[in-house]
Amino acid sequence: GETYDAERLQQILQRRAPIYDKGQDGHYNLISALHKAVRGSDPDAALYYLCRMLDAGEDRRFIARRLMRMASEDIGLADPQALAVTSAAREAWDFLGAPEGELALAQACVYLATAPKSNALYTAFKAAMAVAREHGSLPPPRHILNAPTKLMKAEGYGEGYRYDHDEPDAFSGQDYFPEKLGRRRFYDPVERGFERDIRKRLEWWEKLRRERGEL
Repeated sequence: GETYDAERLQQILQRRAPIYDKGQDGHYNLISALHKAVRGSDPDAALYYLCRMLDAGEDRRFIARRLMRMASEDIGLADPQALAVTSAAREAWDFLGAPEGELALAQACVYLATAPKSNALYTAFKAAMAVAREHGSLPPPRHILNAPTKLMKAEGYGEGYRYDHDEPDAFSGQDYFPEKLGRRRFYDPVERGFERDIRKRLEWWEKLRRERGEL
């Protein structure tokens, strides 16, 4: 067989041991690079950083978790299948292990990078959480409260509620926010992917509210 001197062994070890500390900068730098490549719709760069992490021995479940986060944060409802694809990739890894399961992670990575992008869900969630924390003690309006007892019915719980399926277009247009808060808008879908259809639907419901005097 081939004989290796000290210099040749050092070269091999350096090549096969990329600079990567799972607890330090290398770990966070590469996942950040992967995330930004996905967000920037560059499947080739995303694959490169994914493969660097895999080659360095990164925890595959950590990668899967981050891909799932990207699916919700950077794609959201512009492609609702993105979260399902990443969830399936994690399941495939758990079932197949290495090396077959790594291809499922690569598939999810490319899917995310080539999907239409939207952070509308992410920003809506943050905005809604901020309002919920500031106004977390306000009661819902009485017309949407259940009234399982006579006392609750006497106090007006459920009074005036309109069952949407019995309304024209299956839409009553009622206000569901606390009375002291008033209607708020958190979710503003973009004109990309499936969110384009969602935006049209929201605009149609808004039109119905105006026509029915619910605004």
